[in-house]
Amino acid sequence: MLEINKDLEEYIENHSQAESDVLKELDRETHLRMLRPRMLSGHIQGTLLKMLCKMIKPKRILEIGTYTGYSAISMGLAVDDNCIIDTIEFNDELEDFILKFVHKAQLEDKIRLHIGPALEIIPDLNEKYDMVFIDADKREYTKYAKLILPKLNSDGYILADDVLWDGKVIEEIDEKDLQTKGILEFNKFIQENTELENILLPIRHGLMIARKI
Repeated sequence: MLEINKDLEEYIENHSQAESDVLKELDRETHLRMLRPRMLSGHIQGTLLKMLCKMIKPKRILEIGTYTGYSAISMGLAVDDNCIIDTIEFNDELEDFILKFVHKAQLEDKIRLHIGPALEIIPDLNEKYDMVFIDADKREYTKYAKLILPKLNSDGYILADDVLWDGKVIEEIDEKDLQTKGILEFNKFIQENTELENILLPIRHGLMIARKI
């Protein structure tokens, strides 16, 4: 498999759709002000999400794990005016930062931010979704998926980030490493679920795409 070094990554970015000004600013401020800026979706994954939104044309999107809002805003910039994005973030200290950039992107009518534990919020969302993006607590991925499936329309899509987890999925398992165990459990659940067809792509830290049949 081709190794993506810094020079090749720069080439890929230079030959993909340019980042919008608001997303550039969001990326910069996240790296300046936040712990673990690596959690940011970033230019390439954000552009992929935009492209998938244009292809799928969802009317309702659920995002689990907002962080600073890069992926939610990327999707919001790509969807139709009547699409609603419910995005869930556990860390209430990020709320003002997220809402500031949602406002800068003029997406207040599309993006609904929910603050709190996703496992408590999801059951109370009275919606059926066409697309779900998961990028939150890896230990809970399978629980998220089980809650999501009844709320996912037929021909709807689940996208899950970090499913290769820096290659740890093929290494010897440390029993104390609950994050890796969570990813392995999720990948197995998706692969064996007869309601879904799926592909795992080596994009960024691994992206699972599953379609509900």
